[in-house]
Amino acid sequence: MRGVRGIFFDEDDARAVVARLLSDGFTAELDRDRLAGEDDDEDHPWSVRTDAPEFALEMLVDAHDGWLDMEEPEASAGPPLVLPPLRLPEAPIRIKRPDAQDPQ
Repeated sequence: MRGVRGIFFDEDDARAVVARLLSDGFTAELDRDRLAGEDDDEDHPWSVRTDAPEFALEMLVDAHDGWLDMEEPEASAGPPLVLPPLRLPEAPIRIKRPDAQDPQ
């Protein structure tokens, strides 16, 4: 499931958010997330993935002391986007008009 993800350190908060999202008609999955540097399995936070709009999950995250985590979009299978080269000036840009006389 793609979409937004809420991270919670308290299992009860994470389960409450899942229950609320399901009752509102959205899909929601509860899972444990291993953060970088975490060795203790009991300290892994709870992750709630949902297809709910970002603002809906953000309100629940704020109410239950969690944080919102946006997932990176997957790279497309198509060829990379290639832009044409930029056309750069061939000489310095003159600030003064070429026909202007020096006031000396």
